Amino acid sequence: MNYEFEWERILFNQLPPHFLVEVAIRSTVMFLILLVVLKLTGKRGIKQLSVFETVIIISLGSAAGDPMFYEDVGLIPAIGVFLVVLILYRLVTWLTGKSPWFEKLIEGKTECLIENGKFSPSKFERESLSQDEFFTELRLKSIEHLGQVKQAYLETTGDVSVFFYEDEEVKYGLPIRPELFCRKTDQIPKAGIYSCSKCGDTGERKPGKHTCPVCSNTQWVPSINTRRIA
Repeated sequence: MNYEFEWERILFNQLPPHFLVEVAIRSTVMFLILLVVLKLTGKRGIKQLSVFETVIIISLGSAAGDPMFYEDVGLIPAIGVFLVVLILYRLVTWLTGKSPWFEKLIEGKTECLIENGKFSPSKFERESLSQDEFFTELRLKSIEHLGQVKQAYLETTGDVSVFFYEDEEVKYGLPIRPELFCRKTDQIPKAGIYSCSKCGDTGERKPGKHTCPVCSNTQWVPSINTRRIA
């Protein structure tokens, strides 16, 4: 057996050394494509990890996996991918530390989606997050209605951070328990305190049809003001 030939096949798989230049170009292109695609998925698509961290994991996982399983993939090109990803990692990390604009571009920014018990419609619509999904996150924190919430932030990791009103400061707000939220209606049957089902705007409403002054929604839910039980 020609061991020299075997080692050449294992390391380079009969590829010329200058193929490493192509490996570097391929790795850089795929790194940037991954970064853009994952950025477009939004925060919730990569919950618990930043876009940048997810790109690194996918890039290194792909580079390590192929030479483990396929004999026609040489080790040296795979090692070249690792080196390129490491260099790109160092470069992006350095740029995020030096440029606030670049950091915002790569990591995104924290958004305040609830302010004083009401949604911020303009910010909420920019995020790839459904109302039902957001309500689920709030219910997992033992929140019954938006009047208990002073501020809620969607973090760059996709997590939701919540700051609460003190018990004596709890307001009337939009119920987010399914059995209460499903009572939304276009026709208010009797006078009382109601919340817009879309933005959470809350106030006294007389019987009849009403259009929300904040978001132009026409569906309303009877408000509640129960205190939060952690």
